Amino acid sequence: MPKAVLKIVLCLLFLVSTGTKSAGEFEQWCIADEQTPEDELQAGIDWACGEGGADCSKIQVNKPCYFPNTVRDHASYAFNDYYQKFKNKGGTCYFNGAAMITELDPNVITLAIMTSFLDSKASEV
Repeated sequence: MPKAVLKIVLCLLFLVSTGTKSAGEFEQWCIADEQTPEDELQAGIDWACGEGGADCSKIQVNKPCYFPNTVRDHASYAFNDYYQKFKNKGGTCYFNGAAMITELDPNVITLAIMTSFLDSKASEV
C-alpha cells in the first residue's frame, strides 16, 4: 500500500476513534462551506491555525492528516479543531461565512469514500 494511502487511512482511523456522545446528545462538526472560494478558506486556515489557537500540526506535510491535500479539506480540519476546542468558551463556526455546522460526521463520510477508492484500486491489481 502506498505511504500516502496509509497516512490517509491512519488519519481517518484516528478521527473516527475519537470520542463518543451519550444517547440523545448530538455531535456537531464545523466544516468548510463548499461554496466558499479557496482564498477565503485559506484566510480562515491562517487565522484558525495562528491567532485562533487550533492545532494544525496534523495537516502539515508528512503528517497523518495532510492528505487529502486540498485547501477545503485542510480548512475543515482547522475550523473543526478550533470549534471543538473553543465552542464552550464562546468560539463559533463562522470564519467570515466560510464554514458551517453539520451533524453528519465528515470523518465517516470521508472514510466511506476512501474505502470505496481503495476497493476500486485493489480490483485493478
